[in-house]
Amino acid sequence: MSHIIEITDFDAPELDVYARLTEAQLLNRDRPEEGMFIAESPKVIERALDAGYEPVSFLAEKGQTLGEAGKILARCGKIPVYTAEADILTQLTGFRLTRGMLCAMRRKPLPSVREICRKAERIAVLENVMNPTNIGAIIRSAAALNMDAVILAPGCSNPLYRRAIRVSMGTVFQIPWTVLDESETGSWPGEGMLFLRKLGFCSAAMALCDQSTDLDDERLRKAKKLAVILGAEGDGLSEETIRECDYIIRIPMAHGVDSLNVAAASAVAFWELGKR
Repeated sequence: MSHIIEITDFDAPELDVYARLTEAQLLNRDRPEEGMFIAESPKVIERALDAGYEPVSFLAEKGQTLGEAGKILARCGKIPVYTAEADILTQLTGFRLTRGMLCAMRRKPLPSVREICRKAERIAVLENVMNPTNIGAIIRSAAALNMDAVILAPGCSNPLYRRAIRVSMGTVFQIPWTVLDESETGSWPGEGMLFLRKLGFCSAAMALCDQSTDLDDERLRKAKKLAVILGAEGDGLSEETIRECDYIIRIPMAHGVDSLNVAAASAVAFWELGKR
């Protein structure tokens, strides 16, 4: 049975995780074993629990501890559940809670690149994608459109930032992902690309340049293992990354449009390249 605690002291340290800690503080790079993240809404929280993430506490509107939320609380034992009226919680957090419920959860150690690529045939690799909204949208598309894993090169926003989780609709807990660790793969892009090649992947950079081929190039579909490389909004992929890739691909455009947002482009690319 959960331990329901009505909020009376907004300065209680137990509420810092919801109201006062920044994303960087939650990530806790110095002590990653103590890192946490915030999951919003019963559906997203349930997906995180199913993926083995450990809840620390809940923050919920009064009246939201029954029904769908009640089923979640019932599986979490005596985890503290802080509760108050909706208008009070809005003052505390600065926004209305998504479907009335938040959960602070502990991060898990990330798998290695080798581990998540072991059985993968189609992976997405992100370079310098710093917008959490784009990260969440790309991961949702990857999960829905037949990518087997997502790898984030240095410079990317963390997929467990609150907004990324929310935009992904919890699919960040359903598809394998990891952050490229140079101690395993070497520096990105040169050594990292070589590492992927040794794992059997050919690579396709999404970029607008004279050497680009259309997304439906038959060679891409026939590739046994393919890594789709996407870059940041605006700047795109680095020249070195493009140079190291086996293919350079583009989405054919109409009406004089030159490109799509990286999240939209990822959905188109995953749909085409995920066909097997």
